[in-house]
Amino acid sequence: MAWRARLAALLVLLAPLSAAGAGLAGQLLVATPELGDPNFDHTVVLIVSHDENGAFGLVINDAVAERPFASLMQDLGLDPGDASGDVRIFAGGPVEREKGFVLHSSEYARPETLVIDGRFSLTTSAGIFRDMAAGKGPKKALVLFGYAGWSPGQLEAEIAQHGWFTEPADPGLVFDEPPQRMWQDAIARRPRDL
Repeated sequence: MAWRARLAALLVLLAPLSAAGAGLAGQLLVATPELGDPNFDHTVVLIVSHDENGAFGLVINDAVAERPFASLMQDLGLDPGDASGDVRIFAGGPVEREKGFVLHSSEYARPETLVIDGRFSLTTSAGIFRDMAAGKGPKKALVLFGYAGWSPGQLEAEIAQHGWFTEPADPGLVFDEPPQRMWQDAIARRPRDL
């Protein structure tokens, strides 16, 4: 019963944020050992959107491959042009693993780009890959396939049960921190109850 009281208190705190449409967007969601969901074991998620309809995020610390950028473009049916270098591929979550996303720094935008919070943006169109190949893309970017999603109230309940904690997202951490260290570093910063 104590978890219900904590959930009610958390929902009261989140209500003004959700009503404004901001919610936890732009925050990091860090899985705790208490979560117990193998899909999210040791994960760090950047929340892209969070409101009364639920939450959508991308796992940013599950690098699964590194491959030539030209090869990735060919696999996506795009002309690689002068694409060079390698790109790291991340498993963005357990839902729709074939769906691709580019999480990137906010100085770059296309008409279809979703601005998350002024520090991070998300683009899903093929145009971003063409721009990246031409050297006109974002300064910082992660290429992810799949996402994490929560139905209305689900994420709030998991937070109230101590399955997750949130912390501010820093572009340096998101784009530059080695993925294999990100969860351990976040857990070390975990707030502790007094």
